[in-house]
Amino acid sequence: MNAPHNTANLTHWAERVDLAAAFRWTARLNMHEGVANHFSLSTNEDGSKFLCNPNLMHFSRIRASDLIEVDANDPETLNRPGAPDPTTWGLHGGLHRHCAHARCAMHVHSVHATVLACLKDKRLPPIDQTCATFFDRVAIDDNYGGLAFEDEGARCATLLADPKKKVLVMGNHGVMVIGDTVAETFDRLYYFERACKTYITALQTGRELHVLSDEIAEKVAREVEEYPVPQAARHMEELKAILDGEGDDYAS
Repeated sequence: MNAPHNTANLTHWAERVDLAAAFRWTARLNMHEGVANHFSLSTNEDGSKFLCNPNLMHFSRIRASDLIEVDANDPETLNRPGAPDPTTWGLHGGLHRHCAHARCAMHVHSVHATVLACLKDKRLPPIDQTCATFFDRVAIDDNYGGLAFEDEGARCATLLADPKKKVLVMGNHGVMVIGDTVAETFDRLYYFERACKTYITALQTGRELHVLSDEIAEKVAREVEEYPVPQAARHMEELKAILDGEGDDYAS
């Protein structure tokens, strides 16, 4: 059982609660890797300081008070007690160091996104409305270089320099999704996995795909971006309501 924490001096509490809920729900969806993979959220203006999951803690157990705060510009981070996992530091530290617009970042090896990352052609064609949401908004990495320690993390960060690209298909690895808030990023992560599942399942039929035109796909993507209801925020609020109703301790 998790030990009780004194939360009085913890900053960014609302953001911590959202991030903890995202961890818990990712575990429920079986989009996690046990004690591996990482989420992070910037806590200062230039993005260099960020919250992330503690080293080797299962997604299904992470609470708001468990999240640690580190500085991407502090070279002594890994030498201190309570240091994050070295690949958290490499991948997320590199991203927050080089891409200030990546306020929140979620990296997973979810099944269908990872299958896409393992194909020779890693593009996600707009074969339905959800797939079209990501039209021309995905970066692709074809040069996997091993575990995401500092050099590999810095290389990956350069692939998300274009603010329009909010998803990185990490070839032979998994997926990285970025956004302005936890709610926006988790919503994007969830729907990207759904889109990949639709595409991979369609490929399994062996039948010819009916791909939407570039014009319609771009129209759909823009309509989703300009949707009049804050759907991502409501998605997160509903997930937290479910967890709260079950007496989950994520927000402690």
